[in-house]
Amino acid sequence: MQPLMIQGTLLKCSFGNAPVPIMVLPDKKVNSMLPVAVKSDHIPLLNILPFGMCSNPANPMVIAATAAAMGVLTPMPCIPCTTQEWSGACEKVKIKGKPALHMGSELKCLYGGSIRAVAPLQPRVLL
Repeated sequence: MQPLMIQGTLLKCSFGNAPVPIMVLPDKKVNSMLPVAVKSDHIPLLNILPFGMCSNPANPMVIAATAAAMGVLTPMPCIPCTTQEWSGACEKVKIKGKPALHMGSELKCLYGGSIRAVAPLQPRVLL
C-alpha cells in the first residue's frame, strides 16, 4: 500500500510551475498529529492552493493573456478549478466514512491539468 496523503503533502499540477501542500481540515485526525486527506478534499483555495503560474492553453486566463500578447503563450496565475473528487482513493482505509487518499491518487482540473502528490510525508504502512 502506498503512503497516505496527510496535511502538508506536496502536490504538483501538470501545468503549474510550483508545488503546494494539500490543506486538510483538522477534523480528520487519526492517531497522528496531522489529519489525513480524503476523496472529497478537492475544494479550490481551501484544500487545493494555487500552483504558481499556469501554462495550460485551455485556461481562460491564459487564453486572454496570450491573445493580448499577439499569440505568445503567456502564463497566468494558476487558480485550480477542481469540481470532481479525487480518483484512485484507498477504499480499505476510511476517515469519517470517506476513502483516504494515497500517493497514487489523482485530481483533474477543469482546465485539463492533472494534480498528483509528489512528496510523501507519511511512512509506508503494510496492511
